[in-house]
Amino acid sequence: MIKHIVMWTLKEEAEGAAAAENAAKMKEMLEGLNGKIEVLKHLEVSAEIFESVPDCNVILYSEFESKEDLHIYAVHPLHQECVTFIKKIVSSRSVVDYVI
Repeated sequence: MIKHIVMWTLKEEAEGAAAAENAAKMKEMLEGLNGKIEVLKHLEVSAEIFESVPDCNVILYSEFESKEDLHIYAVHPLHQECVTFIKKIVSSRSVVDYVI
């Protein structure tokens, strides 16, 4: 099993919206992937982070059966639609992938 965790810090303002608005849109977009990408076993997103080092505005936790499945998810067109928006509103990103 592969666990995939991503933490984003958002720009104060981007795409005509404040960080909080963009975080909500990002959460909705990413959660919308549930049930649409077969290799995605579980995905959850939060924009209600009360403590993190480094600071972040949005966090994603997801699960995959294999590294190959994570790659399939990464290049999937529905995921890439999210990536296109996210790249416009993010100032930094941290990621960790690990095997259990």
